Amino acid sequence: MKKQHSPEQIVKKLQEADRLRGSGMTVPDACRQLEIAPATYHQWRKKYRGLDVPQAKKLKELEKENQRLKEMVAEMALDNRILKAAAEGNL
Repeated sequence: MKKQHSPEQIVKKLQEADRLRGSGMTVPDACRQLEIAPATYHQWRKKYRGLDVPQAKKLKELEKENQRLKEMVAEMALDNRILKAAAEGNL
């Protein structure tokens, strides 16, 4: 079963992984200790590198808002097509 991590948890785990790696531990060993897959570690690092907890929260909020806006645009485009077809008498 997949485990969902909050942005705060992700940032904290990345900071802990960096601390472990700084002490000489390899990536797979650090991931094993943090109970995450190495692939997950690399994905998180690519996305959240250099962020602190408030910035990670803001990023997550912006991603949700962006998704909501994309859905609104898609619905409006569909409504526009329906109205155009109705105006042309194709319905």
